Amino acid sequence: MRLDHFLTKSRLIKRRTLAKEACDRGIVFVDEHRAKAGREISAGQRLRIEFTSRTVEVEILRLPGGNVPKKDARELYRVLREIRKEEEVL
Repeated sequence: MRLDHFLTKSRLIKRRTLAKEACDRGIVFVDEHRAKAGREISAGQRLRIEFTSRTVEVEILRLPGGNVPKKDARELYRVLREIRKEEEVL
């Protein structure tokens, strides 16, 4: 499954266009390597997304077969670490 599809199906990122932009900006990592939106991923791999205000690291548990109900989306991955970034003082 493509990385951008997984990010949207799992609801880690809201829309596929935003997932592609995040990959293009270099804030999405797969197994500690910057990842492009079209990269094929599989269960067992680790993702890290460096959002503006936080960094989320997850392990992919399974890939979805089709549409995923919102309540089931969190079953696709396990959060390993979530770090909130402190606001910088000017």
